[in-house]
Amino acid sequence: MTATPPPTRPSLGAAALHGLVREGRAPRLLDVRTPGEFRTVHIPGSYNVPLDTLREHRAELLAHLDEEVVLVCRSGARAAQAEQALAGAGLPDLRVLEGGVNAWEAAGAPVNRGLERWDMERQVRLVAGSAVLVTGLVGVLVPGVHLIGTAIGAGLTFAALSDSCLMGVLLSRLPYNRGPRPDVRSVIAELRSTP
Repeated sequence: MTATPPPTRPSLGAAALHGLVREGRAPRLLDVRTPGEFRTVHIPGSYNVPLDTLREHRAELLAHLDEEVVLVCRSGARAAQAEQALAGAGLPDLRVLEGGVNAWEAAGAPVNRGLERWDMERQVRLVAGSAVLVTGLVGVLVPGVHLIGTAIGAGLTFAALSDSCLMGVLLSRLPYNRGPRPDVRSVIAELRSTP
């Protein structure tokens, strides 16, 4: 018999979270976006633990997440994946910021801004759209090249159905998106020192 992860609490809206922050009752905020996305814009007081790092070091992180945790990403999809990973490892009090940083900003809540960079979704649209456009045009002269665009379309369809994106994973490994990777020991030290 396989164990099922404990049920998680519903997502948390940006206005509700902003209210908790203003009242001094802010939960731990783990931002699971890439370091580049985090440096561009993030919620003050949040910790950057990219999704891959979180999955790899969730056991180490669990020991320091003994209170309510809200997972944050751009729109909520990666945060939901992080929620599954942490809930499966036994962290009971997890929530996802509904609509992510986009909703937080739309609610007029404060953010810390750095150097402007394109978010992952926009990068995927650029690469996929460019590849389909180029292979479609070249396919007029070279038979069969259009099939590359068809394969990309199939990949995007699979990404939508599975709520995962191989192209996004590959793009997240580019130097543009990586930047200095958050050191798990530093994040744990910050989690320990923050009341």
